Amino acid sequence: MNHWVGNVNTIDRISSYCVMDDTRGFTHHARQKYCLNRLAYRRGRRLRAVKVYTVANESNHLLVFGVPKINLKQEIKCKLKRCGEVEFIQAVTEEMALKVELEAFTDVYHVKFTKVQAARLAKLYLDAQEFYGGILHISYAPEYESINELRQKLSQRKAETNHRRNVNKKAVLTLASFTQNIEPSEKRIKES
Repeated sequence: MNHWVGNVNTIDRISSYCVMDDTRGFTHHARQKYCLNRLAYRRGRRLRAVKVYTVANESNHLLVFGVPKINLKQEIKCKLKRCGEVEFIQAVTEEMALKVELEAFTDVYHVKFTKVQAARLAKLYLDAQEFYGGILHISYAPEYESINELRQKLSQRKAETNHRRNVNKKAVLTLASFTQNIEPSEKRIKES
């Protein structure tokens, strides 16, 4: 069936994008500058960097930069557990030092959550937060995903969007039937 072949090609394309080699670099882990030229009505309470994440970019694997190098593995794990179930956490400072310029006297941790939603929450709430005197920088790490994890993530997203579409269809149909029931009663009121 051609439909499946298209999905395999899509997964191969995305996985080749996500698997990083030394020639391309790891620029997606660098902290971006905050956007300072937004219109006043578009500014929030906090400054934010403008970045768009696709389904392929988001991941349940995170890299946590900026953890002070004083053996804080248990403390960072406790902080991350507030956002969701953590599968594992390991220090990858030496590996990342070869690929990205790191802040002095800090560690980098690779964290894997059981669900992507938990990783989203961790990134949302803990990125740019103070932690034992250092500022945390959290970035998605899709390069640590396997092909099967990528397939599962894409099928999960497809199921979620189908569910949302069906829920929205039902809401539109309910609203349409509700307005049709109101219109005849309004006509009767006008006729009387």
